[in-house]
Amino acid sequence: MGGQVEWSDRRVLDHGVVEAAFRLPRWVSRQETVVPGVLWLPPSPPSSPPPLVLLGHGGSGHKRSARVSGLASWFATRLGVASLAIDGPYHGDRVPGPMPSEEYQARIAEEGIDVVLDRMTEDWRAAIGLLESSRVADTGRLAYLGMSMATRFGLPLAAALGDRIRCVVLGKFGLQQGPGIPDALDAPQRVAADARRITAPALFHVQWHDEVFPRKGQLALFEALGSPDKRLIGYAGTHGETTPEAVNLWRDFIAHHL
Repeated sequence: MGGQVEWSDRRVLDHGVVEAAFRLPRWVSRQETVVPGVLWLPPSPPSSPPPLVLLGHGGSGHKRSARVSGLASWFATRLGVASLAIDGPYHGDRVPGPMPSEEYQARIAEEGIDVVLDRMTEDWRAAIGLLESSRVADTGRLAYLGMSMATRFGLPLAAALGDRIRCVVLGKFGLQQGPGIPDALDAPQRVAADARRITAPALFHVQWHDEVFPRKGQLALFEALGSPDKRLIGYAGTHGETTPEAVNLWRDFIAHHL
């Protein structure tokens, strides 16, 4: 660990939800880096630390994207649980400004996909550890939700967290990728190996006409999940499409298991 964590921008949102940003220093390969994140807490402080939902964002998104913030607010007000999000590699406050997908994918490819997967997993674990030490959330009762790039990084995280993860909501990602993604990011053996280590209940979302991650590879990833209780939902449409009904299913699945 590097220096002290910096908390900032604490504010009360609609319905009393508390939001606070942080910058968590971490040493990686003898260099200090910073993990930028956001924590959302329910409006009424519970008598004991609430469960925690880990919210990943998709490619070209960030920790405060509309979907992430909306989910965090729903979990806080409807379930009384906390939510945590951090910026993905070369996204959000990790970079001076937004990068096109070609640029951040090229940078990940240059570093090596396994290196970036492992570092992102440790960034998540460091952020969870921060909340564990401050007792603002019960880090023994976790859920993970994230599509596309957030599934890429969520799989190794969920595998590493073991039985602390009570359920996962994943999708729009698979063991095959479309032609627009660098070959160096294609790691089906690593992805499948991480998926097999996940035993928590899983909900997997497939867009039936996904042009970024072909349906066949997504179904293969669903098959690879080690979860005895796993469910598949599919919707007509391309990669970027998501119906309100699908989001409701994501939320309800976590509400049921958390």
